[in-house]
Amino acid sequence: MNRRQRKRLLVSGTVQGVGFRPFVYRIAHEYGVGGSVRNLGTAGVEILVEGTAERVAEFAEALRDRAPQLARIASVVAEELPPIGQTAFSIVPSAEGGDEGGGALPPDTAICSVCVADVRGETRFHGYWATSCTDCGPRFTVIEGLPYDRPLTSMREFPLCADCEAEYTDPMDRRYHAQTTACPVCGPQLAFDGVRDEALGRAAQALRDGKILAIKGLGGTHLACRARDPHAVETLRGRLGRSGQPFAVMSREEDVEDLAFPDSSEWALLRGAERPIVIIRRREGALPEAVGPGLDTVGIMLPYSGLQILLLDLLGEPIVLTSANAPGRPMWTENREIEEKARGIADHTLLHDRRIVARCDDSVVRRAAGRMVFIRRSRGYTPERLPIDLGPRTILALGAETGVAFALYTSGGVTLSQHIGSVDQLESLAFLRDAVAHLRRLSGVVTVDVVACDRHPRFLTSSLAGEFEGAGARRVPVQHHVAHLASVLGETREERAVGVVLDGYGYGADGGAWGGEILAVRDRRVERVGCLRPVLLPGGDAAARSPLRMAASYLLAAGSSEDEVARGLAERGWSDEASSILFQQIARRLNAPATTSAGRFLDAVAAWWGIARERTYEGEPAMRLEAAARRGHALTLDVPLIEENGLIQLDLPAVFAAMDERRLAAPDAAATAQEVLARGAAALAVQTARARDIDLICLTGGVAANGAIAEGVRRETEVAGLRWRSNSWVPPGDGGVSFGQAVAAAWDWELHTSGALREAGEDSA
Repeated sequence: MNRRQRKRLLVSGTVQGVGFRPFVYRIAHEYGVGGSVRNLGTAGVEILVEGTAERVAEFAEALRDRAPQLARIASVVAEELPPIGQTAFSIVPSAEGGDEGGGALPPDTAICSVCVADVRGETRFHGYWATSCTDCGPRFTVIEGLPYDRPLTSMREFPLCADCEAEYTDPMDRRYHAQTTACPVCGPQLAFDGVRDEALGRAAQALRDGKILAIKGLGGTHLACRARDPHAVETLRGRLGRSGQPFAVMSREEDVEDLAFPDSSEWALLRGAERPIVIIRRREGALPEAVGPGLDTVGIMLPYSGLQILLLDLLGEPIVLTSANAPGRPMWTENREIEEKARGIADHTLLHDRRIVARCDDSVVRRAAGRMVFIRRSRGYTPERLPIDLGPRTILALGAETGVAFALYTSGGVTLSQHIGSVDQLESLAFLRDAVAHLRRLSGVVTVDVVACDRHPRFLTSSLAGEFEGAGARRVPVQHHVAHLASVLGETREERAVGVVLDGYGYGADGGAWGGEILAVRDRRVERVGCLRPVLLPGGDAAARSPLRMAASYLLAAGSSEDEVARGLAERGWSDEASSILFQQIARRLNAPATTSAGRFLDAVAAWWGIARERTYEGEPAMRLEAAARRGHALTLDVPLIEENGLIQLDLPAVFAAMDERRLAAPDAAATAQEVLARGAAALAVQTARARDIDLICLTGGVAANGAIAEGVRRETEVAGLRWRSNSWVPPGDGGVSFGQAVAAAWDWELHTSGALREAGEDSA
């Protein structure tokens, strides 16, 4: 007779809120074993299983092989126990807290196909906007604490009706302990301008009439209008004051190929449970130019909630769907706030009465160098954990200032927060504080041992780090571009690399405006070995907003006379007086720090060749330049490398002047600028790698999201016989900086630059 066996299995990973306990219950009945299963709060799921040794082994194998589609099992720790003759299997109430670590909550997930069929079919969920089950629906945006049970979510405000209660308590039903399950009888309700009757129908008609709607979603509020209505799109732009920032478009699946040219990998992302905005090459003339002025791409997403499914079904065409908040500011979540702030922008509101616990903006991804990269990592992905061993200490990393997402390391894994935005005002700082507290609560983190931040002394995130330091945490400032490089090495688990960090701005170890850096790392020592040749940044931030200033600075740095540059500026609409003031500012270095920024080089080219004369949103000139470059042909120019102050430098002022001399057409100038930057930075990195016997080159920084530049660096690296890596789990831009800060702080990296800087005491990361 097969001997009896009893085991305790502790399962960690994403095993709460994904139907894991009813799954365990079903396979226990299938294999005829007894025992129980329960949530352990932050400690994952505990399973007690008893039966014959053969059946227990089969059960354990099925546990891994047949787990629910949203579950992610990180580990299963088994402990032998003495048999007690248990033959029945049960689901027992969740434990509060838990001190063994390992629990993880899944992100908000798109409505599944079975629930879509319920919503569209003749079921009791017909036409109900908030339909969900254990395989889909909101999680992160409704939960207040672990274990993930209804009393700890905003759904506790909606007691279940008899029908929902029957499904919720039946372990064989797919809505068993689906914490957001609800129906038209007992669940949250929609209202159009405060009226519940025919809310969706009225909203669809308003869109047909060319109106703008404020729509409350899972993690915040969107503004919507018909995507093919030029007047509606222009009206939305005018009311928002966003003259150029591209709008995302939500489309039914059958309409996507009328709008754009998705490839198979882009289709996979569009259809996935995460439902990000995917940036795709758009069909010419398919949408009004105002959807994305100056761009040849469009951000498309498929509907991810019952509300969106039903609204698009009624409307029958794509809609613009853009965040209602100002760029970089917190999303609107409370109904009264939405009604007040949408006044004068939206013609109507479509709101629901389910409380949003955690703001969470849409994620954005695009293709670069043959892979998909994050522009913004948020809904659908937060709060997934990346398993990585950064030691025993709990680390909170707060990011930089723009595009902030913070990182929390504990128990062998890092969680990257939702997109926070630009933390340069008290409103955004308050959002960051709340989000940190929320994720700490979900992760069971009481004490922060280490707080990592940017080196910039005036960032609000740096000030917040000081508060944690005052509470006992060790404060570790990490140089901005070191953090970018560390983010790639943290993902790849590599320890030696040459980093090509092409970025907009980061506070340098010398107090300067770095942004195009070659860094070598080995033996926990980071060395700044090269950069783009510094040029002056006349007016500081004004040079980013008005990049003709940067174009003039590049030409003057290359040796052009003031008269020559003034003529060029006059051709581009500048007065003699404005040019004279600019030249004095540069000559006297008045508010004109030196910068090595790759972003400002691309901005300067875009401005000088008339692709984008002003920046109305973050990254606009470079994005328009990339679109223009796809219509052009790159000219092969020499890429001069010079040595100055102990650094090898890529002489982009000389390249800029050479392009100007040849009077290139705008698309050719754009293509040439990208090609030269990629080839020159790669050459510098390859030279560095060979000199230091390193075989890996990593590309990161905001410019790494540029497909042509990323592909150019990859190609040159591989032609040289070296390995190439870039970010994939976090954005290469500032949204990934916090993860890199956590890695660099844990690895205790040191940053070494020139001798003068070391003498000034600017050694450590």
